[in-house]
Amino acid sequence: MPNLGLMVVEFIRLELLKSIRSTSFAKSVMVGVFLAFLAVLLLGYLFLLGLVLKDIIVKYMGMPDAYEVVSGSLIYFFLIEFMYRYFVQKLPVIDLESFLHLPIKKSSIIHFLLIRSFISPLTLVALLVFGPFSYQEVAFRFGNAAGLMWLGSLLLSSWSLHWLMLWFKQRFEDSLIGIGVVFLVMLLGLGSNYYGWFNLGDLMKPLFDASLTSPIPVIGLLVLFFTCYGLAFTYYRNNAYIEDLTSEENVRFVNQSLGIFSRFGLAGELADLEWKLIIRHKKSRTYLMLASFFLLYGLIFYTNPMYKTEGGGFNHMFVFVGSFITGIFMLQYGQLFLSWNSSNFDFFLAKRDGLASLVKGKYLLFMAISFLCFLLSVPYAYFGWDILLIHLATFIFNMGVIIHLVIYLSLWKPKPMDLNKGAMFNYEGVGIAQFLMIIPMMGAPYVVYLPFAILVNQYAGLLALGVIGGIGILAFPKLAKFSIDRVIDNRHEISASFRQEL
Repeated sequence: MPNLGLMVVEFIRLELLKSIRSTSFAKSVMVGVFLAFLAVLLLGYLFLLGLVLKDIIVKYMGMPDAYEVVSGSLIYFFLIEFMYRYFVQKLPVIDLESFLHLPIKKSSIIHFLLIRSFISPLTLVALLVFGPFSYQEVAFRFGNAAGLMWLGSLLLSSWSLHWLMLWFKQRFEDSLIGIGVVFLVMLLGLGSNYYGWFNLGDLMKPLFDASLTSPIPVIGLLVLFFTCYGLAFTYYRNNAYIEDLTSEENVRFVNQSLGIFSRFGLAGELADLEWKLIIRHKKSRTYLMLASFFLLYGLIFYTNPMYKTEGGGFNHMFVFVGSFITGIFMLQYGQLFLSWNSSNFDFFLAKRDGLASLVKGKYLLFMAISFLCFLLSVPYAYFGWDILLIHLATFIFNMGVIIHLVIYLSLWKPKPMDLNKGAMFNYEGVGIAQFLMIIPMMGAPYVVYLPFAILVNQYAGLLALGVIGGIGILAFPKLAKFSIDRVIDNRHEISASFRQEL
């Protein structure tokens, strides 16, 4: 044990030295303080939710048995937890490179990194939400022992997901299997009750009911907890080599070209190169996956009775939904327009017509992926042909108008960025312009749509969106020239800012 304690102290000392010696130590401290404040604030809200959870169910939802409601809905909490852990939870392999060269047993390094990953605000979510409920409702009705066992079963289930996700993300994140499983989990959660196939809550409720009277569920979940830890530990130990755990070449389509760009000369070649870089790097690949998930955004609105209108027509909110679905990748990826190329910007600066071709190539890529998003959204016509018309009009408007606004705004003081870091809670490359971009995304379509929708009808508003967008597409060379000229005029200033260390 003393050796283990000394080893842990040594690991902590090395981590502190790594942080203090960093050239961006001051910036990291400021970012850390901000994120810590944000985490405390969010966790505080979750604790308040736990305190009033019983009152919400009984007084506002009109359901007298709060325990039955919560126990029957815990499966949805775990489905949501699975989703946000997939996108937010960081992998310990990021820091593995810093330790493998040290004269320390590989298994000790893996244990330290795994346990350190467990010390996270995500670990407290289930405790803060359901801890007060366990005391107020479960312990009050069934006894203190029952309350502790029920809460213990819930926490062990949540914490087992932590280890399972560490294994799952490292094993499947770079393949279509991982994306497919996450999609399946989401569709299962959203569709099962909506279409009345079966009640997912019935799958886990008996387990938590049994924990009120028997310690067996707690013991079983404790075994599951250590089994999931062992699964993660074994995988990381057996693959604790940088070329294994961080290899991007396992992505089957990472080096495949998109032939549609070959006819556009140098701009097309750079668009094709940009696509390869998106697939190759973690942060850009995360943005691409998020764009695919946001294609399901319409299910929140198109199936909600609250947004139904009387007397025909559709809700004005659907215009924003259509614009969001068909342009989400352009907005997310485009807000960091040149920051993606901060590490190799000088290459384009030195190449003849390099900057102009770089900007044109990004335009081509945004249009291609937005068109793919539009095609994938066509099945929304199931909810009415109005939806298809909305998506078509907003897509054309995005390609003719919004794309130029987003790119022009993103060129205001671009900042450098490390592509190998994750997208969640990573603010590299983000400035005030990135927060302002939501204004044209939300406001510009309504500036065109609403006058015609109010004075004539909604379809006239959609026609206006399509016409203005079509004019913008026809005027693409002149509109794109504004952004190209801005990059060329400020090329030396942009290059100097990208040379700053992160």
